[in-house]
Amino acid sequence: MFLFRKKEFFTDEDKHTIVDAVKNAELRTSGEVRVFVEHRCRYVNAIDRAIEIFANLQMYKTELRNAVLVYVATKDRQLAIFGDEGIHQKVGDQYWENEVKKMIAAFNRDNIAEGIRLCVLNIGEALCTHFPYDKSTDKNELPDDIVFGK
Repeated sequence: MFLFRKKEFFTDEDKHTIVDAVKNAELRTSGEVRVFVEHRCRYVNAIDRAIEIFANLQMYKTELRNAVLVYVATKDRQLAIFGDEGIHQKVGDQYWENEVKKMIAAFNRDNIAEGIRLCVLNIGEALCTHFPYDKSTDKNELPDDIVFGK
């Protein structure tokens, strides 16, 4: 995977804010959240690209199948959220659609980082509801950093 200069998307403060949101979202849940940002979406449907990235990042390997990917293609103005089968069975399609609408509203106010931050925190709440944190068994199964594509 080729990396581009991250500064094209976010300031250091924005990146820190998003990573902190991921960490905070995961504090009370066994679930995992990852954020993937790139310039262009290779597919017409962003959810297809999100599914591909989800697989490439091996996010399906979480024990409870409760990982969620937040995908954003900035120049193409596309986004998607893909949740693994464990969390998807709990929240359903309407939940993901509502979260996408909230992100779009923030993006339309030219606040991409804030839209992602709020989405990640909302996903964390849903994960906490359905997959609460258990200190005896929980471990951070996936990195918390933002993944930047090309």
